[in-house]
Amino acid sequence: MNEKSCCFIGHRKINVTDELIKKITDEVINLINSGVNKFLFGSRSDFNSLCHGIVTIIQKEYKNVVRIAYDTKHESSVYESDRERLEKTYSAITHKDIKLFGYEIIKCPEKIFNGGKASYIERNQIMIDESDYCMFYFDKNYTPKNGRSGTAIAYKYAVRKNKKIINVF
Repeated sequence: MNEKSCCFIGHRKINVTDELIKKITDEVINLINSGVNKFLFGSRSDFNSLCHGIVTIIQKEYKNVVRIAYDTKHESSVYESDRERLEKTYSAITHKDIKLFGYEIIKCPEKIFNGGKASYIERNQIMIDESDYCMFYFDKNYTPKNGRSGTAIAYKYAVRKNKKIINVF
């Protein structure tokens, strides 16, 4: 069976509702049932964190699901095999309950590792290029403080690349 993949890209701040959680969960399960087993994650957004949590829960039932982090120089992901040990260590040091995001694969392409501010845009484009499906949380009326929406840039890129887009907004 040919492996398929789906990336997640969305606004930094989102309104998380029970309806949104159900919608994402249903879409992820539909994707898995259609042959998707690799899920690609960036970072720095509420949407990414929400989707990571949902895929992590679903992964308990669908053992073939693989979570892949795409890091830039400014980020740090943790292999699932190290997550529990590191959480215990960091929690003991800080005297707080620390939870880390675990992944089965961590990728840091050189192009984005050494990039500057544009590294997030380039990271999203690499994720889109390597995906069969792109799940977005994209509100066309959303305007960030700096005036440029990375999600809007990624969405337009995915459209140009003729990707199968699922917008859960």
